[in-house]
Amino acid sequence: MPGGAKAPVQADAADTRPNLIGMDREDMRGFLSEMGEPAFRAQQLFQWIYNRGITEFDGMTNMAKPLRAKLADNFRMHRPEVTAHQVSSDGTQKWLLRYDDGNEAETVYIPDDDRGTLCVSSQVGCTLTCKFCHTGTQRMVRNLTPADIVAQVMLARDTLGDWSTTSDKRRLTNIVFMGMGEPLYNTDNVIKAMKLIMDGEGISLSKRRITLSTSGVVPEIERVGREADVLLAISLHAVRDDLRNEIVPINRKYPLKELMEAVRAYPGLSNAKRVTWEYVMLKGVNDSVADAKELLRLIKGIPSKINLIPFNPWPGSPYDCSTDAQIKKFADVIWNAGYSAPIRTPRGRDILAACGQLKSESQRIGKRERMQMEAIQAEKEAAVGISL
Repeated sequence: MPGGAKAPVQADAADTRPNLIGMDREDMRGFLSEMGEPAFRAQQLFQWIYNRGITEFDGMTNMAKPLRAKLADNFRMHRPEVTAHQVSSDGTQKWLLRYDDGNEAETVYIPDDDRGTLCVSSQVGCTLTCKFCHTGTQRMVRNLTPADIVAQVMLARDTLGDWSTTSDKRRLTNIVFMGMGEPLYNTDNVIKAMKLIMDGEGISLSKRRITLSTSGVVPEIERVGREADVLLAISLHAVRDDLRNEIVPINRKYPLKELMEAVRAYPGLSNAKRVTWEYVMLKGVNDSVADAKELLRLIKGIPSKINLIPFNPWPGSPYDCSTDAQIKKFADVIWNAGYSAPIRTPRGRDILAACGQLKSESQRIGKRERMQMEAIQAEKEAAVGISL
């Protein structure tokens, strides 16, 4: 819904049919076997859903009509509801998506001359409370499922008209797990979603076009490299434990020494598969020349690129962005040492879609409050004769 307007929450009874979006071939084969269908049907379903982006079973033309009707009776291909769709003056697009349970997450598409990048969320809310991040002010609600994550990519392709185009003409070319949440606090679901996105007979996005960003969940870093083999980004933002403890609190659990050891052990690191260090520039906090030199000491010997991110303000934020002159001084130290240190151009600031600005209105609901809400809803439905 363009313009930022939110649709009212629907009171319809939940659709209990399993959602095919988020399933891999093995999942599909299991369900189809229970229906008495041969295993090859899973391959057909997989390609229609993830390669063609089809939304109606009637469009599956290599299946007989009775089978299509049977599939429609037993399954759905559900994308989340778009409750807000905003377009920035620079072409950035942001979608606020409402899932079946009423919770919401945001995803952002950033167009550039040579690529189009989708910033994907992995959780509703976040547990990390990084001080410079708007999402960190929102309570953790829940992990997103593989269906929730993959649907962000599929919905963006819907909007961009990317399903029928060849790979060299697609507008969505890259994915970064840098949206709401910490991906490595939801590793199982994130890895399954990434494998669906990378599958050559489905969405078919190369692993070299997918980047996972973590604030430093050390025990999961090696696993994601081994099982998914995607590019790694580290939300660093400070080069001393005392400061990082304050602005990236996960550092208290996994300090810099442990984080650096985990990054050095990341599978397949090379000049062709460099780590990206994300570093938000906070005026008078982490932007000195001394900080830049300490950053170089920390990453010595690691194939690296440093993304310098001008701080993107949000309502109530406690920091200011470093001056352009100070950011350049910091960048010059990095460049002169032989590392790439691009200064990221802020995108989508006017719609709060820039790095660190994402936030939905979903909140954690306690068990008692949830039971009360369900009881009230049941009374309303009984009053109007809705059978559950």
